[in-house]
Amino acid sequence: MMDVRDVVVEYGRRAAAVRAVDGVSLSVAPGESLALIGPSGCGKSSLLFAMAGLVRPTEGTISVNGEALTRPRREIALILQNAGLLPWKTVWQNANLSLLLGKEYPRVTARAVLDELGLGEVRNRYPSELSEGMKRRVGVARALSTSPNVMLMDEPLASLDTLTKERIQDLFLRLWKRHAFALVLVTHDIEEAAFLGQRVAVLSDRPAKTKEVVENPAMGELNYRDTAAFAETAQRLRAALER
Repeated sequence: MMDVRDVVVEYGRRAAAVRAVDGVSLSVAPGESLALIGPSGCGKSSLLFAMAGLVRPTEGTISVNGEALTRPRREIALILQNAGLLPWKTVWQNANLSLLLGKEYPRVTARAVLDELGLGEVRNRYPSELSEGMKRRVGVARALSTSPNVMLMDEPLASLDTLTKERIQDLFLRLWKRHAFALVLVTHDIEEAAFLGQRVAVLSDRPAKTKEVVENPAMGELNYRDTAAFAETAQRLRAALER
């Protein structure tokens, strides 16, 4: 269980401080999917970085299974918008990077993960030889190689075309169901939030506050986009964002 309580994130000091997150409380249970949606620049990424242990909250607390989160932890994986691949390393080396950097990680090779993501045949290529969709999948492979309990995603599909985006959303859904990690997805895409979030926390303009939490219990199947429940959830999210 990851528990966020009354979290405030500010940058700078005293009178010059800029508040990005303003008293957000939320939780995500093991195996649960939570989407965070809000306007661009509202503070979503700042909240996610705090949940990753990369940013220390100015006020409030973040805990994992009752233990205070004060630094990055191996069971929490973070996928960034640009995948963060090292251009001088191959797909295989990028996917194995987390394992090579620390003996404390489970001894899992990237072979099965790359095959699962449809990247086995390109494992010896470099990032410059990959499509944008493939690069995002390599970023996912690297995160999965550490067998995380919590997967944090910061707008991982931004700038992709619609069909590629939907294919990778389908992949995220299958991985979430198969590996049973808790998923926290930051997005400004209403349909993406509706497709991947069992719950969707709607955040305000900066500084981010929780406006509403929309329950989305019908999600979880690949054909969910074609259902009335999906359309209703998307409509509720749009209305909450506009309020």
